[in-house]
Amino acid sequence: MDRFDAMQAFARVVETGSFTKAAETLGTSRTSVTQLVQQLEARLRVRLLNRTTRKVGVTADGAVYYEHVLRLLADLDDAETSLSGASASPRGRLRVDVPSPFARLILIPALPAFYARYPDIQLDLGVSDRTVDLIGENVDCVVRGGELTDQSLVARRVGELQLGVYAAPGYLERAGTPQHPRELEDSHHRIVGFVWARAGKAAPYAMRCEGESNSLLGRYALSVDDGNAYLAAGLAGLGVLWLPHYMSAEHATRGELVPLFEGWRLDPMPMYIAFPPNRHVSAKLRAFIDWIVELMAKHAPVDGGHVS
Repeated sequence: MDRFDAMQAFARVVETGSFTKAAETLGTSRTSVTQLVQQLEARLRVRLLNRTTRKVGVTADGAVYYEHVLRLLADLDDAETSLSGASASPRGRLRVDVPSPFARLILIPALPAFYARYPDIQLDLGVSDRTVDLIGENVDCVVRGGELTDQSLVARRVGELQLGVYAAPGYLERAGTPQHPRELEDSHHRIVGFVWARAGKAAPYAMRCEGESNSLLGRYALSVDDGNAYLAAGLAGLGVLWLPHYMSAEHATRGELVPLFEGWRLDPMPMYIAFPPNRHVSAKLRAFIDWIVELMAKHAPVDGGHVS
């Protein structure tokens, strides 16, 4: 039995709650993971996991051992990356999940520069606006817009997205151009709804101007849960949009979107990078986090400066 492989298999079963999911994240078979855990229990002479037909749970002894295993695996990673060659060039596989518009417009176009700096890091990039189970899906970190509701995650605020309100010319020709945000509550106006995965519903937008404030939800004919689909719906004239500048700038320049209520201010949307509290911040994860901070400083700085 390879003790390192056995400890890694045990830790992954605890984190995912499943031998099958653990095997998938480790790139091996369920049988292999089961055998490794059984051999580990035989060596330690304690039961680490309670197994039923429905779920796998950690025992009291297993919970204590799991904490030790995490520290040992982290120390081993530190030992490897502390070597001059390893620390100079972080390496290995990172699983990252980011919103779809952010991936398309900011992250992926910047990746050549990332790989020029870190050629030995392999990114498995999930592109979605859904809520990701970081531990169950073995994701190292996520980049997300909006306030984080999962207080169990370690999060770093990396940017602030400046927002504006827009509509396609075709929509404005049909419905008219609203002069005040409250007009969006009128029966002939429509917004494009966006369903936040964390809340499972649309959220109102707060707008302020010279001491007046409004919190608008509006009526929608279409609601979506993906940023790229949201933008496409607005471009098709299906309703009014609230968009970060990085998503709207190109379309506004080409006249495909018209800014509305330019005297009104919307609170910026915070951007976070988050990871599980028990996930060791390896050299490769630290390199990626620091690079995201640099990237967001150019596109959406936290101090609200220039936004490209």
